[in-house]
Amino acid sequence: MDGSITAMLRNKIWFVFCALFVFWFLLLYGFDWSFLPGLATISHEKSIQSLDPNSIRVTDNHEGKEDVTSNLMNATNFGVDNSGNTTNAVAGTKEKKFNDWSTEDEVSEDVDDLEKELEPIFLKDDANRGKEEQQNKCRGRYIYVHDLPSRFNDDLLKQCKSLNKWTDMCQYFVNNGLGSELGNPAKIFSRTGWFNTHQFSLEVIFHNRMKQYECLTNDSSEAAAVYVPYYAGLDVSRHLWGSNASVRDSDSLSLIKWLRERPEWDVMWGRDHFMVAGRITWDFRRGIDDDNHWGNKLMVLPESKNMTMLTIESSPWNSNDFAIPYPTYFHPWTDNDIVQWQNRMRKQKRKSLFCFAGAPRPNIEDSIRGEVMNQCKSSNRRCCLMECSDQRNKCQKPVHIMKMFQNSVFCLQPPGDSFTRRSTFDSILAGCIPVFFTPASAYVQYLWHLPRDFNKYSVLIPEDDVKNRRVSIEKKLSQISKSRVSAMREEVIKLIPNVTYADPRSRWQKFEDAFDLTVKGVLERLESLRQEMEEGKNASLSYDEEDSWKYFTFGKVDKHEWDHFFLRTDRSKYY
Repeated sequence: MDGSITAMLRNKIWFVFCALFVFWFLLLYGFDWSFLPGLATISHEKSIQSLDPNSIRVTDNHEGKEDVTSNLMNATNFGVDNSGNTTNAVAGTKEKKFNDWSTEDEVSEDVDDLEKELEPIFLKDDANRGKEEQQNKCRGRYIYVHDLPSRFNDDLLKQCKSLNKWTDMCQYFVNNGLGSELGNPAKIFSRTGWFNTHQFSLEVIFHNRMKQYECLTNDSSEAAAVYVPYYAGLDVSRHLWGSNASVRDSDSLSLIKWLRERPEWDVMWGRDHFMVAGRITWDFRRGIDDDNHWGNKLMVLPESKNMTMLTIESSPWNSNDFAIPYPTYFHPWTDNDIVQWQNRMRKQKRKSLFCFAGAPRPNIEDSIRGEVMNQCKSSNRRCCLMECSDQRNKCQKPVHIMKMFQNSVFCLQPPGDSFTRRSTFDSILAGCIPVFFTPASAYVQYLWHLPRDFNKYSVLIPEDDVKNRRVSIEKKLSQISKSRVSAMREEVIKLIPNVTYADPRSRWQKFEDAFDLTVKGVLERLESLRQEMEEGKNASLSYDEEDSWKYFTFGKVDKHEWDHFFLRTDRSKYY
């Protein structure tokens, strides 16, 4: 009886032992080692540490391996094989034996082997972490770039000799659209970063900057915006003189057809698309199909009105185009290049009170260019005048333009063929305070790049006062106090990064350039459009499109002191 009880107890004990063994084996086999305290923080770039303060780190350069203790074994989930040897239970690694811990060299070799086996896991973990960080950084900022047929961009560059009736444009497309390097023979520029950049090269520069954008995606479904790299300005420039309307419209119509057939178009009917047209808006706003009317009709097409169009001069009376700065001659490589140039402009001695570089516009009714030039000539050497209509035409040479601007306190910016001038941005680059004669030249144009408080960095003299000779430009500028002039110049110098396009081959760390601010402005606009669509709203229906300049500048269309600058009759000058 006692023997049978003893046998039964022995069998039960044996059964419990076997059950515990199986349970322990399954537990070890199925346990996820990555959650163990000792390995939870292991990465390829960081040190391996056990929880025991007496253990020693194992770093990437393997320093301290000679002091590894048995805590590493405890922290890495070891088991026992049939031969009694200690084995690594990490899934996917080969068996590692730690029979003899008597020699430090053998332990070091085992740690090396273990690190090599774990390295792919660490790398995968780092890659996943890097991908997650990238997704967090780019959330709401991803841009998908359409792969257009080459006839819409690259082929135009190959036809550079025929793009302009008077100029061989090939020299301006080298260096990613920056043009040839200027050097610094006259000590007017800094040693590097200065190029002979054409004012109509922006499409090429912008496209090359976009290629370096940190949040590009090949998955259009995760994109916040769709960029269309069509060189609209280069395209139309071939046909502006001597071609009929159908020729001027041909490629634009082909592009719109191509876009409509893409699945990306159907997501928001093109409202999330944007493109850069590197000429003034009036080159793309022919309202009627008449060979005698200027430009093509790209921006008046129904599909284009859904898109965000970026130009170097926008229309105050339309809601689908936004102005971004003309390209200047300066394309810095680093933040330090910007800082050095800003400091140099702060110290620059300025001998002239004001200056003007340009030519009269006798064929344009109400142009004030002639009066501005006359006042400059009669200013008793307080104004420096560079006439761009003479045979020498120094205006085509950056060194002469920049030298004059650097030596002047104020730079006059009267309208020419249109409201805006590249000269505005050249003057800011030189630390010269711009003087405008209509808010249409800057204040309602470059909303993403220039301060809304225009009095901080510029002077406004109404063009009617100049035309009717009710104001002396020299007297008006002389009345501004020295302290205010200093404050205004400092604001202008601070704006230099905002109106500068960095070299596409570089990347700044501290400053945002004109490209960065443009992309930010586009993304914010598109996010607003998405919210409106989700809420079933359309803000553009709440105001007359001809009041677009007021809506985008002030957020409302109430009566404003600038209304007389934007009379409906003025539109006939440009349409």
